[in-house]
Amino acid sequence: MLRFLWQATRGYRLHPWRSPYLLWRIETYSGLHADSIGARDFWRFVWRNRSDLRRFLRWSARMRR
Repeated sequence: MLRFLWQATRGYRLHPWRSPYLLWRIETYSGLHADSIGARDFWRFVWRNRSDLRRFLRWSARMRR
């Protein structure tokens, strides 16, 4: 799980809400426009979807093995 997060935030680890990859993932999952996602929107999305995100991270870890 941590490996995916580390790779997905490359170059944006201190401010993951600016990562083009994560913005694209949020946009395709939730329908929010990537251009309008700020830090507050990012953390709100993470908090509201934390169980789905945990499940995705577990799935990505299984796929890596």
